[in-house]
Amino acid sequence: PATQAMIEDNLQAMATLARAQGIAVVLASVLPVSEYPWQPGVQPAPKVRALNAALRRYAEAHTLVYLDYHSALANDAGGLDAALAADGVHPTAAGYARMAPLAQAAVARALHAARR
Repeated sequence: PATQAMIEDNLQAMATLARAQGIAVVLASVLPVSEYPWQPGVQPAPKVRALNAALRRYAEAHTLVYLDYHSALANDAGGLDAALAADGVHPTAAGYARMAPLAQAAVARALHAARR
């Protein structure tokens, strides 16, 4: 399995390569998830929060746009409500409908920053 450090390294490498090519970068948080129906007993919420905190720090340190889906979608258990993700992991149409304006705003911010 991939460690948090491996995931961070991969995302940072992609962001670095994109910026080197003049691509405006938006780093998006990992969606909230409190359990995997196909893996009982696994509790991913703390790991997701830790990874998202690292992504936010990296985005801030490198003047990248950070898109925080997690805060906008998380329920009290740190997961997604059934209306937003029937299996608690993969967004439904309602979940994507809530995500779409956030993505549009983040892309607009990144493109605006790239023009400066």
